[in-house]
Amino acid sequence: MISNPFMAPATNPAAPELDEDQLLHVSLGPQHPSTHGVFRMNVVLDGETVVSLKPVFGYLHRNHEKIAEAVTYLSSMPFTDRLDYICPLTNNWAYARAVEQLAGIEVPERAEFIRVITAELTRLINHTAFVGFFLGDMGAWGSALMYAFREREKILDLFEDLTGARMMSNFMRFGGCRNDLPAGWAARASELVNGFPRFLDELENLIIGNEVLLARTQNVGALPKEALINGGITGPMLRAAGVAYDIRKAEPYGIYERFEFRVPLGETGDCYDRLMIRFLELRESLAILRQALAQLPDGPYINPKSKVRNFKPPVGEAYARIEGPKGELGFHLISDGSVNPFRYRIRPPSFINLTLIEDMCLGLDLADVVVILGSVDIVLGEVDR
Repeated sequence: MISNPFMAPATNPAAPELDEDQLLHVSLGPQHPSTHGVFRMNVVLDGETVVSLKPVFGYLHRNHEKIAEAVTYLSSMPFTDRLDYICPLTNNWAYARAVEQLAGIEVPERAEFIRVITAELTRLINHTAFVGFFLGDMGAWGSALMYAFREREKILDLFEDLTGARMMSNFMRFGGCRNDLPAGWAARASELVNGFPRFLDELENLIIGNEVLLARTQNVGALPKEALINGGITGPMLRAAGVAYDIRKAEPYGIYERFEFRVPLGETGDCYDRLMIRFLELRESLAILRQALAQLPDGPYINPKSKVRNFKPPVGEAYARIEGPKGELGFHLISDGSVNPFRYRIRPPSFINLTLIEDMCLGLDLADVVVILGSVDIVLGEVDR
């Protein structure tokens, strides 16, 4: 990875020359409360100012992609739950789409609605938890996180009734879903959606006027749009900088083209905009959920022609992507006609979005590093897949 993680930063001709004897090398991690998992940042400081930051990955590596090439296609579905373990259902969907594209499997209309509903409920979970954890990174552990988790638990109750599990759902299947919605489930989901705006209003009022939050987040960690685009950054990170790129609009999948919703944008792309873009996206997810639940049709929840046993897609390759809560989540599959993929490759948003962490932190204080890392919204299951 890095031959010498504590090496001095490369000299910038335009910057004043630094005295190596005066630089402080700090290792944040791999076991550190600020690192959002088993992750390490080697920081070089001139006083309190960051002059170099090198992320070190691999402490949680689980060989997901190589394992998937040695098992059947369906056997990898539970592994996708563990990528972003906050968002297992969207992980399932992205993988199912790749296999369906590879094998030419059609998905019934009702199954597409169920997928959209579970995906947008998952976005509510992710963005709500993000707000709580982000405030925790600034030292405000307690009220905000517990408040956010209270609403998260209500959605997890729905997921438990639908899939049998609160987090590791293993729910999607090639051609649809594993089972239909339980009796009364849609009505309960509608009740939750109708009550969610009040929670959002209260959470926003709790934190938006906080002077400490404004001072710690505004004009902190921003990068130009061009740098974000060139770095492959997607999702709320990119939209917070004012780039209107959402795969649900740019390349509609499932049945998203049937629903009316906006793509909220920020202006500066700093930590404050990254926080606020999540609030705006939460409200758009609620709009999608209201429409999907109101229009939910009858019909099969899975294509009856889809095979489970001895499933062998034709020779070929496919790449399918979705707008996951953290950004573009894609799966690239190559089939040689056997029961397991010849190549299985994941495009995880957490890993890609994390690669510009040094650029976001240079010239700022060490205290800002933790806030910036929190604003990226990573999960190590995706980073060290």
